[in-house]
Amino acid sequence: MLPIKYDFFIFIIYLIHNVHYIHASTQKFVTCGSVLKLLNTDYRVRLHSHDVKYGSGSGQQSVTATEVQEDINSHWLVKPASGKSLERGHPIKCGSTIRLEHVETKKNLHSHHFTSPLSGNQEISCYGDDGEGDTGDNWIVICSGENWRRDDSVMFKHVDTEAYLSVSGKVFGRPINGQMEVVGVRSSSGPVHWQTVEGVFLHAPDVTAKHMHTEL
Repeated sequence: MLPIKYDFFIFIIYLIHNVHYIHASTQKFVTCGSVLKLLNTDYRVRLHSHDVKYGSGSGQQSVTATEVQEDINSHWLVKPASGKSLERGHPIKCGSTIRLEHVETKKNLHSHHFTSPLSGNQEISCYGDDGEGDTGDNWIVICSGENWRRDDSVMFKHVDTEAYLSVSGKVFGRPINGQMEVVGVRSSSGPVHWQTVEGVFLHAPDVTAKHMHTEL
């Protein structure tokens, strides 16, 4: 298996910002190395982060959800679990463990036993340097079937704490006014459903620009 080479994603980000809709792709799956946005289908908001730290709890980089479709701070890179490797373009299997790296800040989606600032649920943050953090960055993809399909409604279960990635419905004030709180919750019956929307989905084994599906 070949590890992901992250310099490649300078080109990916260029595509995200500059290429118009391409509908000809036959890629149906989310694959290792894809850069995408995740929509919470219960609240219709996109998973988001930015270089703003929590003023309480861990003090790490905050994670929120936004209604804005075009914000570049909502791009996430799909990677294998900590210490694991997976061929770029390989479909992500349901039940497998992945990491999600925030493309703009190179920190991983993370959780731990800190309390979220608005609702008192489990805090979700971004953590690490240059894409490297710890086991708190690992998430299980819960979906039906063999592989994670792009149109699936999926859940993400945090490996270390067994909390589900969710949105509380609470809204922040300044400096991230209007953005919703993202949290970890114990129940799988709440607003814990996510779907891929805009993104660049890589193909295997020949990963070239002509095999990418790109949406703004």
